[in-house]
Amino acid sequence: MQTVGEHPACLCPTLTTIRFTDGGTEAHRQSTLPSATHPLWSAQKIKQAILHPDTNEKIFMPFRMSGYIPFGTPIVVGLLLPNQTLASTVFWQWLNQSHNACVNYANRNATKPSPASKFIQGYLGAVISAVSIAVGLNVLVQKANKFTPATRLLVQRFVPFPAVASANICNVVLMRYGELEEGIDVLDGDGNLVGSSKIAARHALLETALTRVVLPMPILVLPPIVMSMLEKTALLQARPRLLLPVQSLVCLAAFGLALPLAISLFPQMSEIETSQLEPEIAQATSSRTVVYNKGL
Repeated sequence: MQTVGEHPACLCPTLTTIRFTDGGTEAHRQSTLPSATHPLWSAQKIKQAILHPDTNEKIFMPFRMSGYIPFGTPIVVGLLLPNQTLASTVFWQWLNQSHNACVNYANRNATKPSPASKFIQGYLGAVISAVSIAVGLNVLVQKANKFTPATRLLVQRFVPFPAVASANICNVVLMRYGELEEGIDVLDGDGNLVGSSKIAARHALLETALTRVVLPMPILVLPPIVMSMLEKTALLQARPRLLLPVQSLVCLAAFGLALPLAISLFPQMSEIETSQLEPEIAQATSSRTVVYNKGL
C-alpha cells in the first residue's frame, strides 16, 4: 500500500488519499485498509475538518464546522439574554447571521466560481431578513397586552428560534443562490465528472436549509426551558451573578448536542438517481446514481 502525501504519523492535512499498488504479489492485491486506530485515520479526519472538499484550500477557523461550537456559543448566549432592548436584539441577530453567512459561504459547493458581489448581496439579504423577523416578533410580544410581565419575558426568550430558523433558510438560499443559477458538478461512482446540474443544486440547498432549521431548535429552545427552572433554585436566587456562567454552560451543552444531530441528517457527499436529473446528464453516464457535494 502506498500513501500520497507525507507520513501519516505527522497527521499532516496535505494527506489526500490512499491507493493500492497494481500488480505485485497476491498479498498486495488483497491488502486491506488499516485498523481504526491507525494514525492515518486521524490524519484523514484532520484534513476533512480543515480543507474544503472541492478546492482543497484551508477554511478560516471560525467558519469551519469544527469551529462552529466554540465560536457560535457566545453568540447564542447573547441571543438568549433576557430583557433584550431593540439595539441588543439588532446587534445579536446581525452578529449571528454574519457568522452564519460566512459559515454557509465557506462550506458551500465550490465547483463553480462565485463572484464577491453575490456574497455581498446574499449577506445583506440574510442580515436584513433576520433583523426584521426578530424585531417584528419582539414588537408583537411587547404589544400583547394580555400577557403578564412574567409570561411576556418567557415568550421573548423563545423569539430567537423562529427568527433565527426562518432567517437561516434565507441565509442559505441567498448566500448560495449562484449554485441554483449555475448548477453544481455531479460525479459517477468512479469520481468522474458527469455534468453540472441545477436539479442537484436545488437538492443540495434544500438539504442544507433543513439542517439550518433543525440546528437552532435545541440551541434556542432547550436553554430557555432549563434556565426558567434553574432560576427558581435557591443557589441562583442567592447568587444572581452565576446566571450568565450557568446559561453559557447550558447553551454550550445544547450546541454540542444540536450540531452533530443536524449535520448527520444528510451526508456531505449526497447521492441522487440520474433519472431525477436533467436528460443530458442521465444520458451522459451509465451509473444509476451520481454524487454531489451538498456543502455543510
